Amino acid sequence: MTVPVLLVRGDRESLVEPGEEMGTDLGVLEVPEDVEPGTSLETHLGEEFRVRRLRGPDLFHHFERTGAPMVPRDIGLVIGETGISRGDRVLDAGTGTGVLTALLARAGASVVTYERDPEFAEVAKKNMRLGGVAEDVDVRTGDLVESVDELEPSSFDVVTLDTGDAPDVVEHVPELLVEGGFLAVYSPFVESTREVVAAAREADLSEIRTRETIQREMQFDDRGSRPSTAPVGHTGYLTLARNE
Repeated sequence: MTVPVLLVRGDRESLVEPGEEMGTDLGVLEVPEDVEPGTSLETHLGEEFRVRRLRGPDLFHHFERTGAPMVPRDIGLVIGETGISRGDRVLDAGTGTGVLTALLARAGASVVTYERDPEFAEVAKKNMRLGGVAEDVDVRTGDLVESVDELEPSSFDVVTLDTGDAPDVVEHVPELLVEGGFLAVYSPFVESTREVVAAAREADLSEIRTRETIQREMQFDDRGSRPSTAPVGHTGYLTLARNE
């Protein structure tokens, strides 16, 4: 399976497959089959582009979108708080664009992910191929709550949820997780987060905690230094729990 590369010039980036031809306003550029990241390619007009390997954070910008994906910093919290690593098996629901799913797989986990919208699921499969993790991700079309009986009990190390029916899924988490496994639920709204916490308590999960995910970029100029007022700092709420 060929892995796409990024062609970079200044602030422009283009994602291309090795062996493809890319037309630009700076000329036509032919990408060799054996193109190597770190090298340079020239268009027929002599304009240079650098070849860069596609890395995890790049997926957020280049995946085809079917909704608002989790941002990389929040995904980093999920991975850091749950310890997801090579050899882990993750159950995910609310695939959407698939940025979270792909980055979990790139961290070394094998992922089973459920997406209720068939068209979204097809886009997610395409994105998994683009991200080079198609062999490590099983994108399933359907509702996880309705499919619980199809899953082997105590077979997942981590369950990640970014879906409106997360509270309904949480009640099944103890039967799906291994002992000591983690639940991570992301929600942009505090109301649904309260429901998730209530469901986790009802399911007798332990170490339940919720954190708002918020960061501020810094601005440095001749006048002084301060947090930037432009970007939105708040992205959502992350609820974590453990199966004991």
